[in-house]
Amino acid sequence: MTHTDSIPDLILAQRVPPLQALLRRYGLTTHWVPDGAPIPGSFWGAPEAGVIGTELHLRQDTPLHSALHEACHVICMDPQRRAGLHTDAGGDYAEEDAVCYLQIVLADHLPGVGGARLCADMDAWGYTFRLGSAAVWFAQDAEDARAWLLRHGLLQADGAPTWTLRGA
Repeated sequence: MTHTDSIPDLILAQRVPPLQALLRRYGLTTHWVPDGAPIPGSFWGAPEAGVIGTELHLRQDTPLHSALHEACHVICMDPQRRAGLHTDAGGDYAEEDAVCYLQIVLADHLPGVGGARLCADMDAWGYTFRLGSAAVWFAQDAEDARAWLLRHGLLQADGAPTWTLRGA
């Protein structure tokens, strides 16, 4: 049994066909691996998404929040780290917060998902936030993450994504 099996209501990446088009806007590609196979570039192991360069590796049981989280690591990291990226995205706490913020923003651009639902999935999976939930963190405690994304040109002033990679 995988962690995904124990949380049956999580949205899986394969159930959101617009995900691939959204990621292509950033120049990211998705690769689907067979059921039961190891996921290349997965830091935590299957069913978590894997990253190698600008390639996102997924399986049918990969949760959407995992796919978005790893994609947002690629988006948020500087070009030098991105060029050598394999499995471990690294980064500091400020970047990790920005990754979490951006994945919630991007969920609003996926029909049938939205930020509120992604926050619920993040909470169910076990993300931890100082205020107790992803939604409360996003609404009340994420100004530093938003400012980080603005400073690096990844969000517009109105909060919309710029659809560019950091440093591109």
